[in-house]
This record gives sequence, C-alpha cells and structure tokens, in this order.
Amino acid sequence: MWEPQLTLASGGWRILAPHFRGFAGTAAEPPAKTIDDFVGDVVDFLDALHIEDAVVGGLSMGGYVALAMFRRAPTYFRGLVLADTRSQADTPQGLEGRRKMLEVVAERGPAAVADDMTPKLLGATTQRTQPELAARVRDLILANSAESIAGAVRVMMSRTDSTDLLPTMRMPVLIVVGEEDGLTPPTNSEEMHASIPGSKLVKIPAAGHLSSLEQPLEFNTALAHFLTHQV
Repeated sequence: MWEPQLTLASGGWRILAPHFRGFAGTAAEPPAKTIDDFVGDVVDFLDALHIEDAVVGGLSMGGYVALAMFRRAPTYFRGLVLADTRSQADTPQGLEGRRKMLEVVAERGPAAVADDMTPKLLGATTQRTQPELAARVRDLILANSAESIAGAVRVMMSRTDSTDLLPTMRMPVLIVVGEEDGLTPPTNSEEMHASIPGSKLVKIPAAGHLSSLEQPLEFNTALAHFLTHQV
C-alpha cells in the first residue's frame, strides 16, 4: 500500500515499508496478539538495519502502531507521520463493530471482509472515478488469510488510548487525512493537530481513508515538503 511513496527515494531519502507479520504471505512468525507485538517487530527491523532514528509513519492501523511505538521506544523518532488515523482507543461501539468483523471473517472469510470494507476504505470520489483502485484494494485484502485479518482486528482492539502522548511530542509531526475519510474523519486529525505542538495538518481533497493510494501525488507532495523542510 506504500508503493506510490517509494518514489520519494529519488529525493535522497531511504524509504522502508516493512510488512506487519502475517500480512501478504509473511506468516512465518506466530500471529500478533497485541499492538506491542507489531511495535517490537518494527524496533527489531530498525535494529537489524542499524537505524538509530527515523521518521516513523503509519496510516490507519499503522498510525496506531506508530503511536504505541512512540510510547515504548521514543528515542527512535526523528519525526512522525500520522495518516488517516486517530489517537483514541476504540469506543464501546467501535469494539462491538470489530467483534462483528471477527465473526464475519471467521464465518465467511476474507472475501466477505473485502466486500464490507472496500467501500468504507475509499472516498466517494475514488469510488466514482477510480474503479481500478477499488479492485486493487479488494485484491490487497484478499491477499491475506482469515487468520491474519482476525489477528489485525484483535491488535487494533488491544491498543490503549494515546491522546496523553500528543502534548509530549517534541519533534516534527505531519498529520495527513483524506477529506472524505469516513473511518477516521478529519475531525480526529484536527484534534491531534491541536494537541501536538508545532504539528502540521494536511487535508487531501477527493481522498478517503487510504489517502496515500487514492491521491498519491498530493500525499507525496505533502510528505516531501515535510521531510525536506521540517525534519
């Protein structure tokens, strides 16, 4: 899902986009049970490459992992990118929705998840003007096993509220959100922006929850400006 952002390497940045365990065929390790399992994987990945500090970014669940990583291992952060995500833990209604998703994937498999989630992940403009991207997002979901999808849902359910961390961030922070994001609406990003000193907020027109895929040019422009002028 970060393929459009790999082109930023031409600007001199080293761009790394690791898979979370269990996704896209990476099933060698035991399934993640909590968000800290993903945090540990990212830290191990950076240590293996002898990277002591980085601009850490994540979209949606990746943003939850980035916030959890900042709580556990803040010394790795040169900067932070939070895209189409929120700092709050799930509400009771949100947790109930995730329980229903676990039932769907257990009873009907990844295809049912793809049918349910693809329209929610993409903005109305994308669904109307980029049918090929909708098909690609569906394929990305179908590339994962039912066990991997269920594991990711449980990981998201395990996260704690990270709102208390936001005022403590003393580093460059970029917040990006699609204007048509219905899963983590722009109001969530506005709240994070208000709580993080010196942060920058960019809203991407004609994009939903997957802004990095839906409008990669606008997303990359914002990210490149952040890396070049603020980090």
